[in-house]
Amino acid sequence: MAEFDYKKAMAELEDIATCVSDPQTGLDDIDKYIKRSEELIAGCRKYLRSAREKVENLGK
Repeated sequence: MAEFDYKKAMAELEDIATCVSDPQTGLDDIDKYIKRSEELIAGCRKYLRSAREKVENLGK
């Protein structure tokens, strides 16, 4: 499995926000974007938790 790329995930989330804000985007597409954004947000949270744990363990 490839390493999670936080910067790419954030860029994709920004693209999704732009697409969802566009009045031309259909409801089916919005549903797809919401599902993808949930996956990306979960990945970002996991990445940030891991980073926080690494930083906390540096002091031990």
